[in-house]
Amino acid sequence: MLLNSSVRISGRLISETDKPFVIAEMSGNHNQSLERALELVNVAADSGADALKLQTYTPNTITLDENSGDFCVNDPDSLWYGETLRSLYTKAYTPWEWHRQIFEHAASKGLICFSSPFDETAVDFLESIGAPAYKIASFENNHIPLIQYAAATGKPLIISTGMASISELDRAVSTARASGCKELILLKCTSSYPASPAESNLQTIPHLKELFQCQVGLSDHTMGNGAACAAIALGATVVEKHFTLSRADGGVDSSFSLEPSELKQLVVETERAWQSLGRVSYTPTVSESKNLKYRRSIFLSKDVSEGELLTTQNTTIVRPGSGMEPYHYPLVLGRSANGTYRRGMPLNWSMIR
Repeated sequence: MLLNSSVRISGRLISETDKPFVIAEMSGNHNQSLERALELVNVAADSGADALKLQTYTPNTITLDENSGDFCVNDPDSLWYGETLRSLYTKAYTPWEWHRQIFEHAASKGLICFSSPFDETAVDFLESIGAPAYKIASFENNHIPLIQYAAATGKPLIISTGMASISELDRAVSTARASGCKELILLKCTSSYPASPAESNLQTIPHLKELFQCQVGLSDHTMGNGAACAAIALGATVVEKHFTLSRADGGVDSSFSLEPSELKQLVVETERAWQSLGRVSYTPTVSESKNLKYRRSIFLSKDVSEGELLTTQNTTIVRPGSGMEPYHYPLVLGRSANGTYRRGMPLNWSMIR
């Protein structure tokens, strides 16, 4: 158990003793419609998620208006093949003038709302509207000036670990803590879209927790909820997943995003996974105790007379459990009955010579 590593965001405690903190990531799934963005807030709230997360940048603050070389997505296996970075982020970004309304609508629905800033101007803007925490995206975890700036606010900081080496993570974490971050969460992340379960390497989660002595979760881009539940079993206290109204609607992130019913199931199943961890226990639980009487025990399978030898022909090991325990059976066989007993009686030591 970690000491003093719990995190509190807008009053919600994040720790091993609290149910998983589920973050519904809107990303670009608003498809440039404020009405749709607000409906996504409703979906997140209805699902039971704890928080809604946005992304705060503009095309101008995240890339240049260039259309050659690495400014183009040239990987034919990419969801965004053929896009320039500029065109992609123009489609995906959340207009800053929407943020306050989204934050307020989320609050009215009982959702914590925060964002991923992608540069220092985004941090300043989010500070002006009262963001309670900051998330550093995987693609920004090498952006040391941004980490310094966000950490200096004193707000809880969440850093995704996608693509980062251990030395890069150490630099990011050391920078955050040196710059004023007192509450830190690392999210294990595989930055491919969708991510493969085989490349998720969730066993890194307990290692990250031990190495950096902080809360650790999962930023999950795999399909379905299996990886998220496995992460909880390995000690994750936070799960973040992209979600949309319908994958059929399209959008920059829709193909690997959860639909409303799946998001609701994520909340339910991760909490069940957390509840199931319990503690180390080798005794019957309260609910199991009433079933102890249905275990096997030793019974008479035939009527026996006083002095008759007990054998496998007149005794047996069956349910229920009101007779002697089965491990006594070798000691019972060959002894004689201490009285006359009928078939179906549970055997006990007082019945044996």
